[in-house]
Amino acid sequence: MQMQAMEKKNQTNVSEFLLLGFSNWPGQQALLFATFLCIYLTGMFGNLLILLAIGSNHHLHTPMYFFLANLSLVDLCLPSATVPKMLLNIQTQTQSISYSGCLTQMYFCMMFANMDNFLLTVMAYDRYVAICHALHYSTIMTQGHCASLVAVPWVIATLNPLLHTLMMACLHFCSDNTIHHFFCDANSLLLLSCSDTSLNQLMILVVVGLIFVGPSLCILVSYSRIVSAVIKIPSAQGKLKAFSTCGSHLALVILFYGAITGVYMSPSSNHSTEKDSAASVIFMIVAPVLNPFIYSLRNNELKRALRKTLGQRKTFS
Repeated sequence: MQMQAMEKKNQTNVSEFLLLGFSNWPGQQALLFATFLCIYLTGMFGNLLILLAIGSNHHLHTPMYFFLANLSLVDLCLPSATVPKMLLNIQTQTQSISYSGCLTQMYFCMMFANMDNFLLTVMAYDRYVAICHALHYSTIMTQGHCASLVAVPWVIATLNPLLHTLMMACLHFCSDNTIHHFFCDANSLLLLSCSDTSLNQLMILVVVGLIFVGPSLCILVSYSRIVSAVIKIPSAQGKLKAFSTCGSHLALVILFYGAITGVYMSPSSNHSTEKDSAASVIFMIVAPVLNPFIYSLRNNELKRALRKTLGQRKTFS
């Protein structure tokens, strides 16, 4: 009875958490604020520009650009789930986030990260069909098929983090409310819980296996077949065009999955606050910002559309 009473006493209703983030660099706060603000605004501008270019140019209303538009939309939202709060904390010299705000942030971070992962897989499949089954591309990638390739991932990406958030809400948290991260990461929250978190950890492991490892294997298979098909193309110009189309997408895939592997799939002995924060910055902030530049710099058709869109905006202004 005394043990139970002590456990209940130690289990407090935490009303807020402290996001330490980059507070261990007190002399660099102004530089961090300016850096993350510039990165965030650059990503917002670039992804919005891609959405405007694709939406206003009818010749870009094809499956590849439909998926790219969805990726740009997600890449607008993923950094927005963390960066504004991080900038506010740096500016006000506070680290607090409410309990409900923390769970809400965790939900949206998981949702948009899952959706980013699914869209990269769908885009790899689209390139596989375009290169390996070029003659049947229009019959395979129909409007309905493309819609389902985006709608189903959106449903999964919405429901999966909801399950984790509801499970997290059922846990008790002790007096320690310090999160050694710049956002409310599920693993960091589980470390603070007084409850048994074995089921939560199992669910995270299952999700990593099904939602990240599965799609990454699909991407690997798609690109191995693409490479095999491109090698058989007789002309050097044809090979260059095929590799140029896929190279930008592959670069983003390597950056995204490489950072996720470093955070969630590496041995616990390799983890540290600095390494996890750096890897999280890469796949949650840097990768979404690089998306418009990677695609526009390697895609002449999109570059023409972007120039046309910018020209129209200047004319109206």
